[in-house]
Amino acid sequence: MGFEVAEGLQIEDEWHNFDALNVPKDHPARDMQDTFWIKDKENNLCLSEKKSKKGEKLLLRTHTSPVQIRHMENNNPPMRIIAPGRVFRYEATDMTHEAQFYQVEGLMVDKNLNLSNLKAVMEVFFQRFYKSKDIEVRLRPSYFPFVEPGVEVDIRRGKGLPAGRQGKWLEVVGAGMVHPSVLEGVGLDPRKYKGFAFGMGLDRLAMLKYKIDDVRLLYSGDLKFIKQF
Repeated sequence: MGFEVAEGLQIEDEWHNFDALNVPKDHPARDMQDTFWIKDKENNLCLSEKKSKKGEKLLLRTHTSPVQIRHMENNNPPMRIIAPGRVFRYEATDMTHEAQFYQVEGLMVDKNLNLSNLKAVMEVFFQRFYKSKDIEVRLRPSYFPFVEPGVEVDIRRGKGLPAGRQGKWLEVVGAGMVHPSVLEGVGLDPRKYKGFAFGMGLDRLAMLKYKIDDVRLLYSGDLKFIKQF
């Protein structure tokens, strides 16, 4: 479908992780319960001064969205990327949550894009992921600071989903049209260019596809578990 893989830094600055994504200063995601902040910048050799703002606080990235920002800063439209990688959230672990996990996000920027293009990409992806044409996709209104409008992407299908999920709508992706403020922040004219972005948890997709009931199994190091795949 023309997408290329883009990778980024696991240690990020506050501007690329929050500010450039239109996340307000008082947003809960900036609080300690959600973010691993790094106190000592001087001894951190993983992030060059060239790629961080002077005095900017550092953190372990909470999503792979900074990869999208850095790509837009250094490339011109049209662009199509997916950004897979490990992310970190300061939260308790349970069957469906981990403090570190994997995401994949996608970004497409071009002229004359709209939500129908986003929906088409989602349909093709999930049909291929589940190896079935028996997939329905719907978009529900939602809110994310960096997109407008924002949507949740739900899927529904018959025989391919795990038992108990067949025929039911399942929320799998957060997405939307890139907010004009985000485009302006990276030097793109929102009157000329439009974009859509989407993000999903790789761990949860794997759990659905392979009928895994506890995300912690993916990080257990148990060879008997791993050899099943």
